[in-house]
Amino acid sequence: MTTEKSQAYDVLKIPDFRKFLFGRFFVTISIQMTAVIVGWQIYQITKDPMALGLLGLAEAASFFTVAMFAGHVADIVDRRKILIVTNFLLLLGGAALLLLSLKHSHILRNKGVFPIYAVMFFLGAVRGFVYPANVAIAAQIVPRSMYPRSSAWTSLVWQIAAVSGPAIGGLIYGFFGVSAAYMTAICSALVSFAAFLNIRSYPITGPRTKEPVMKSLSTGIRFVFKHQLLLSAMSLDMFAVLFGGALAILPMFAADVLNTGPRGLGFLRAAPAVGAMVMSLWLAHHPPVKSAGKKLLWVVAGFGLCMAGFALSRNFYLAFLMLALSGLFDNISVVIRSTIVQLYTPDNMRGRVASVNSVFIGSSNEIGAFESGAAAKLMGLVPSLLFNSGMTLAVAAAVARLAPKLRKLDLREHMEQTE
Repeated sequence: MTTEKSQAYDVLKIPDFRKFLFGRFFVTISIQMTAVIVGWQIYQITKDPMALGLLGLAEAASFFTVAMFAGHVADIVDRRKILIVTNFLLLLGGAALLLLSLKHSHILRNKGVFPIYAVMFFLGAVRGFVYPANVAIAAQIVPRSMYPRSSAWTSLVWQIAAVSGPAIGGLIYGFFGVSAAYMTAICSALVSFAAFLNIRSYPITGPRTKEPVMKSLSTGIRFVFKHQLLLSAMSLDMFAVLFGGALAILPMFAADVLNTGPRGLGFLRAAPAVGAMVMSLWLAHHPPVKSAGKKLLWVVAGFGLCMAGFALSRNFYLAFLMLALSGLFDNISVVIRSTIVQLYTPDNMRGRVASVNSVFIGSSNEIGAFESGAAAKLMGLVPSLLFNSGMTLAVAAAVARLAPKLRKLDLREHMEQTE
């Protein structure tokens, strides 16, 4: 009889899924490294914190500009080709940043940091095409019955890369300089490019849309907003992150409440990822498919309670534990929501639905950071965190009441169905 442990690793026996994870790991490393390198470089040149804000704005603006169109492209073009082309463009962007950063670069001397902003604007647009293609092809590579486990492994790989990428970028920059750091990021993107190049093409099942672009985009949006499970799951995530996240004001909490320095801040920022990685391994062996809807609602509530516990913490280790537990709960939410999106989206609409989801996620991250800062300024740090935690609990309760299909959802009966 097949054991739970052996089933957890069955998805890793699929060659293309291993290549997909390998490519996703190294492209995430490259993107995360580049973000740290560029941020540090721009601050060294300008000594202006506003310059860092403009950097994030430049990348986010291009990402959101192309996000919906990228989903349309992912539903009519071979997703493997999209990944190959976007990885090649990431390589070009990395090469441009390297050339701009070579010693005595006359471009930066004459134009300031504007050329770097231009490259990051370009890379933000490229990332907009990466996400829907990644989500869509992942659902093609593995059978439906393995969606929860594939989501857990994908989440684990992303978390490891998201933690190690900035650390590697910062260390190489500090010890060997900006050029060596960019070269390492380029090499990581090159490894990812090679991995995606070796994945086979998967035909898109179902009729490909022949609608004009704008009508195709509106079809994808309407599909999500008319589908109670998809809309409620995405909305739950968006509002939970909007009100529940504390990373934006973590430096303030670390300095003013915990009286810790930058090293302590670094550990606190890593805490949610530590919890998420531990939970990803658990979920690969024990996928949360039974009573998945109730579990999703409870873990979002648990996330809100953890953030309340964090707000009341006056001890560094307790604060670290609360943040780690928040990452643990959030990872369960990620896996369940990813599985819902994979199971309930037709293959020929996966790109557009993924794009809608990316707008939900991206909006909650960007607006949530602003909301956290504004609330802290108006209410005070700890009261604002407690208010946001209460709002997260209220959102979970509201979704539980307004979305009965989500509340009653059990994924087991849907995983064995054919496309």
